[in-house]
Amino acid sequence: MATEVQLDQDECIGCEACVEICPSVFAFDDDEGKAHVIDGADAEEDCVDEAIASCPSACITKE
Repeated sequence: MATEVQLDQDECIGCEACVEICPSVFAFDDDEGKAHVIDGADAEEDCVDEAIASCPSACITKE
């Protein structure tokens, strides 16, 4: 089974740290004011772990 990145939008505070660190995996939804995982994004990108570590609301996980 492939590794998958998940972002809990209920917990996201919209700081955009993950988008700045890893724009190939995360995008920002201006309407929602929150980040989301891009469909089909590669969870194995090196920047994913850094984005997880940098998230102030700890709403990103990798499974």
